[in-house]
Amino acid sequence: MSQSNASLRELQIHSAFVGCHIGPREVDKREMLGILGLSSMEELIDRVVPGSILENEPLALDASCTEQEALQALRRLAHMNKVFKSFIGMGYYGTFTPPVILRNVLESPAWYTAYTPYQPEISQGRLEAILNFQTMVSDLTGLDIANSSLLDEGTAAAEAMALCRRMSKSKSNTFFVSEICHPQTIEVIRTRALPMGYRVVVGDHRRELDGLELFGVLLQYPGSDGEIHDYAEVVSTAHEKSALVAVAADLLSLALLKPPGEFGADIAIGSTQRFGVPMGFGGPHAAYMATRESFKRSLPGRIVGVSIDSRGDPAYRLAMQTREQHIRREKATSNICTAQVLLAVMASMYAVYHGPDGLRNIARRVHRLTTVLAEGLRQLGFEVMTRHFFDTLLINTGERTGQLHEAARVRGMNLREVDGKRIGISLDETTTIEDVTALWSVFGGGDLNPTAMAASAGDRI
Repeated sequence: MSQSNASLRELQIHSAFVGCHIGPREVDKREMLGILGLSSMEELIDRVVPGSILENEPLALDASCTEQEALQALRRLAHMNKVFKSFIGMGYYGTFTPPVILRNVLESPAWYTAYTPYQPEISQGRLEAILNFQTMVSDLTGLDIANSSLLDEGTAAAEAMALCRRMSKSKSNTFFVSEICHPQTIEVIRTRALPMGYRVVVGDHRRELDGLELFGVLLQYPGSDGEIHDYAEVVSTAHEKSALVAVAADLLSLALLKPPGEFGADIAIGSTQRFGVPMGFGGPHAAYMATRESFKRSLPGRIVGVSIDSRGDPAYRLAMQTREQHIRREKATSNICTAQVLLAVMASMYAVYHGPDGLRNIARRVHRLTTVLAEGLRQLGFEVMTRHFFDTLLINTGERTGQLHEAARVRGMNLREVDGKRIGISLDETTTIEDVTALWSVFGGGDLNPTAMAASAGDRI
């Protein structure tokens, strides 16, 4: 058929994607099949795949389409989703990514395609950015040294547990986890502890440490319920048992709160997601880990350090790499310590962009909005169970819990479903006073005046 008489379907060139694909040519396939003594791909499949699992019937697939048609179909599906405002918290928060970081880091191939900087002489810029991340984490946590990021908060907590076991002088195999740690962190700890032979005890850190022999303790700061605890006594008790203390700390809250290193914590871990990294449907996000100088040779992951080059100038390089790909497996500190360097660089650039004063202002604004929200909820007759908070409230909602969740969904909001009688609400950098007013309306207080609530709200951090 000539092109002038071709059907519209034929003119759509459905094989364009296949033609542009880099892969074996037909002549290559024939040559490889010939070496194997086979005549077709079907014969190869029959010879390789056991008949008990081979499906002879053709797959029930739709007709083929072009790449553009497939993308349009996916966009139609995506547009069916309803994007709600999240107040769930639990380690995931809305944040503003500065456009300069979005354009020049996240969307730059120079950053997102780069691999491990094994050649420091051509990677000084990236190494400096990672060093900035380490410095930021060390400053905020009040600890001596930080690594160049870990996979996420849950696996960072598991790595902290392993670090406690390596460095603790206790002979116990029990690791204590505070019940106010994020639920997903507790589950990762339990999963990782099983093959390691550790016993995990989850409980109230204020009452259940007595009588336990431990090698380590994990605390959440602030707690998953929003409560800010004074952990000095808990840390002292753990140290008396020769146990080490790891604290999973919210990095933004540390712009206002006493850092873990100052109340005696041995290790600090957490997520840097709220430092300019979008939630991204739950990941990826860079975790951090900081600890004492004396623990540096047991710290998982990599550490960027500063050396002097042959000309006497400062030079950055990977100072310590205790992963199993570099040293003997039995000597490695971890075999699951993947870094999230692109996201770590974004977080460090976010801190550089705002500076110390800017980070404190963001933290103060988030906390102030939370105090205003709490005051309004009290005026509406609800019990705010969190006494000292940074950005998260636990509200006693009783029998109205299900009704309130439905009212929130109608208004395009997701609240944390704690249980049948309590609701959690977490605010973040993106929260506005209009959001606070909308939350009040969910709880039946659409006529509350934000200015009046702000005037009567105290500082409860």
